[in-house]
Amino acid sequence: MAKSAVVSADAPGRPSAAGARARAGNTPELNRVIHERTRLLMVSALAANDSLSFNELKRLLETTDGSLSVHARKLEDAGYIDCRKSFAGRKPKTEYRLTARGRRAFEKYLNHMEALIHASRSQG
Repeated sequence: MAKSAVVSADAPGRPSAAGARARAGNTPELNRVIHERTRLLMVSALAANDSLSFNELKRLLETTDGSLSVHARKLEDAGYIDCRKSFAGRKPKTEYRLTARGRRAFEKYLNHMEALIHASRSQG
């Protein structure tokens, strides 16, 4: 059975109306590539900046090299970010940019979240 795209804030065992619509197929699934916390933070940071280096992202997200690399690869494989490697003197520099596809996916994700928030508030 597929997981619901909506997490209910109602009492345990009592599904929300938005959750019921999602299970009925009226609401598309959340983009799981973007929805994961670290990747959502990465995409958000890149949407607000032209580009960010690996070290800038690492500091912003307060994460490890390994974690950032894994999440960046997942976003890159989805075509959401572009990774460019170069050298500054003798030091390697990795820079990330949000692609047009990534920007569209992020905008769609935000629209979906806004619709879920609106539906939750109108049920109250």
